[in-house]
Formats: sequence, structure tokens, C-alpha cells
Amino acid sequence: MPAPRIAATGIRRPKAALTALAAVASGALVAVAFAGCGIAGPGPVDTVGTVDFDRPLAIPPLAESTVDADDTRVFSLEAQAGTTEFEPGVPSDTWGFNGTYLGPTLVADRGERVRVEVTDSLDEPTTVHWHGMHLPAEMDGGPHQMVQPDATWSPTWTIDQPAATLWYHPHPHGETEEHVARGLAGMFLLHDPAERALGLPSDYGVDDIPVIVQDTGFSSDGRRESRVRGYAGGLGDELLVNGTRTPYLDARNELVRLRLLNASTARTYGFTWSDDRPVELIATDGGLLEASVPLDRIVLSPGERAEVLVYLTPGERVVLRSEMTAEAAGMVGPVAAMNGNTDSFDVLEVRAADELTAANPVPERLATIEPYDEADVATTRTFRLDDSFQINGHAMDLGRIDETVTVDTLERWVVTNDTEVPHSFHVHDVQFRVSSIDGAPPPPELAGWKDTIHAEPQREYELLMRFEDYTDPDTPYMYHCHLLWHEDQGMMGQFAVVEPGTSATMTGETDHEH
Repeated sequence: MPAPRIAATGIRRPKAALTALAAVASGALVAVAFAGCGIAGPGPVDTVGTVDFDRPLAIPPLAESTVDADDTRVFSLEAQAGTTEFEPGVPSDTWGFNGTYLGPTLVADRGERVRVEVTDSLDEPTTVHWHGMHLPAEMDGGPHQMVQPDATWSPTWTIDQPAATLWYHPHPHGETEEHVARGLAGMFLLHDPAERALGLPSDYGVDDIPVIVQDTGFSSDGRRESRVRGYAGGLGDELLVNGTRTPYLDARNELVRLRLLNASTARTYGFTWSDDRPVELIATDGGLLEASVPLDRIVLSPGERAEVLVYLTPGERVVLRSEMTAEAAGMVGPVAAMNGNTDSFDVLEVRAADELTAANPVPERLATIEPYDEADVATTRTFRLDDSFQINGHAMDLGRIDETVTVDTLERWVVTNDTEVPHSFHVHDVQFRVSSIDGAPPPPELAGWKDTIHAEPQREYELLMRFEDYTDPDTPYMYHCHLLWHEDQGMMGQFAVVEPGTSATMTGETDHEH
């Protein structure tokens, strides 16, 4: 049975358009409809207070690199199959880069030219997409850059964007959820002189910690197994952090920087601290905020990243948790529960040593983010996310260009989740600014650079973005829902960036106005 249609009646602003009673009734109807389709979703999960935290957090190794004669920094990644013991003595079939699960952390500086030698040692084609990276379309690693078994792909580009926490993962059309769930993912960290000068924690694996969070399922003996499928996609009842079950982090510094990555395929997290201390947010997808923002909770949908600081006192222990509620997800209760948005997890215990190394003071001003002038907007495009895994009524077609963008122009993309169910929205190549949500200014945590947004049900997001360079009429970039099962079902479109007065070479369709 196909996913049930939910009536669309144009752009709606739910806080004014729906009464609480109507919202609950609508959610109940959706829940019943999904149950009839066999995607009723898993039961509620709550692991708070039940996790032993008995294993040290694994830190992905830094990727080795060499520098060619032309000053290009060269990395190597090999996608391979193997087995991983998440429980000692119990092997699970997994995939990884340069290992059996996940991949090394790549690090580069702004201005560097890099090349990544990507070899596919699997028995099937895959890709490697550089999520959040500004780079030419033919280097992007989307479904048009498939790497065949035993072949090597060598994308080369110059790092030209601010310091940020990015990541890499497969992007094969129709297979992305499976490839990521098997373990193909890793971080790509960018630095620049301005960020280095701030004195933020920067000793990788010591006070600058990658935190790659994934949900999964395990059998009673500790073997990885299939996750229960809800409308959002596969949802597990246990978490892995950097591939580690029940992890703890030994901290020797009084200030620690956690780089949070939601590498799950469907689950949204609401990260908070067990003792209710503020979550000190310093950076989002595309880099540093102008100043630290204290939050009760930071919500990250699949693909989103956040950098947070945690101040420690000698000998203390504090637990990073995920506590989602229907309200935090912008959803009504029955639908939220079906899609993991009322679940709670203990994620990671941070254990402070009895003696801690003193930290540098954190500057009040972290970065300067120049605002876009909306008077410069040359094109407005609309994107309606529906419950049939389509955008603007179209399913993904690798042979169709949906949008054609003129280089170095400012655009407004209006993204509406016109359903009662969860979605997200990711744009390749650029970092954008959230201009408004339902006509109101975004909250402080969404005031910086983003490439992925959690698109709450019945909400409209205005995004401002400039495609500064890298024209290619032959090769498109993607925009899509980053709930990976949705993406695989066709919730994705393509855009090409071209010179003024030219068009893309593939058949074009468009939904925009000047």
C-alpha cells in the first residue's frame, strides 16, 4: 500500500490554522492510516538510567595524507566489507572506510587543494558525497558519480569555506539508507586562521571530540540486526557513538568541544545534559555562530551537525542525553510516537579527571556573519514536501533537471513541509541562511550557516543562498529529504548552476518566479 496522502491546501501556518483539537485528530488519522500500511513504527524507547557506560568511546583515527609536488593534499578512502564486534566475541557484518565500520576523520585547512582517492572494494557500486562541502558538481559524490567495484574515483577541489564540521557518506540513488546503515560514514573537519586564533579546544580526541551518533538494533547476544521501520525510516532501539556501545569519555581538560553528528538514517535527536546545564552551542552545519548560544536542547535531524562546549569540574560525571518530545519535533503526539520523536536515550557519559587542565577563555565573539540583503534576491523557488516521497509533485529522475540556477546570484528557497509527518531538507554545494520560519525570524540556534534543516510538519522555511561559482551545465547537484528512506523512495530533485544566459543540457523543469 502506498503512503497515505494527506490533503494539501496551499501554504499553511499551523499555529494559526489548526486548533489543538484539530491537530490531535489529524495526527490520529495519520497514525491509523500508517498502521494500515504496515509502517506503524516501533514502540516507545527510553534508556535513561539503564546504560552501564562501561566502554571507552572509540575515536575515529585521523586520516593519513601526503602532499604532492603541486601542493595537493591527498587522502585515500577504501570502502570495504567486513565484520565488527560491537560485543566482544560476537561479529556483525558491516561496511566501513579503511576499516570495517565508519571511516577516518579527514582534516584540511581553508585554501588547501585536496584530492581523495576513493576505491570501491565492495561487491556493488557506491559513492562518497562530501556533505556540506562547497565544490564542483562533478566532485560532489552524488548519484552521478558512482564508483564501480574495484574502481577508484579521484575528486579534486580547493577548500574554500569557513571552518566547519562536515561529513562524508554514500549517495547511490535508491540505496543510500542501506549503505549508510551498514557503516559507511566519517567526518571531514575544516579549519581556518580565524577559527584557530580563537583558542577553542582543538586537540583532536583529547578536548576536541567527534561524536557520531547512530541508532541500531541488537540481538540478545549483541549481534547487529534490522531496525523496525516507521514512516521516517528504520529506527533502532539502541545507540552507537563512534561505533561504540554504552560509551564513556575520559576528559582531562576543563573545557571540551563535542562535534555532534546525527549520522542516523531516520531518527531525530534532542541533545541535552542529564543535570540540566545549558547546551552551549557554538557552531552549526556550516561553521561558527557569532556567539555561543545556551539552549535547553539542540534538535538535530539526520545529517545535521552542531558543535557544543561543556565545562567540567574535577571528578564530576555528566551524561549527554537525547530527549525528544512531540513539542520539540513540532508534531502531534500519535505521529511523533510512531517516528521516534518521543524517545529518550542516554548517549554518552563524560567523566572528568580529578585534576583538569585549565582552558583558554572563550571569546564572546566567535565569528562575523554578514547578513544577506533580501533586496538582492534574484529568484524565488518553492519546494513543497509531501507524504508520497515527492517534492513539488515530482519523484526523483536522474535524467531531469528540476531547477536551473544562475551563478553568483542570491536566491530565496521557500520550503514547506505540507504534511503531519517528519521531513528534512538538504541542499548540496552551498551553506544557506534561514531567513524566516512561518514568517518569523529564526531562533538563535538557526542564525548561522546551515545545509540541512529539520522541516517540522506544517511549517514554511525561507532560505537564502548564493551559488557563487562552479558552473556545470552537464552535471547537477541534489536537494532532498535527508531522511534517507524518503530520499531513496524519490524525495529528491536536481539543480544545475550555469553561466548567465545559458541552460542545463538535460531536460529542465522549474518551479520559481523572478
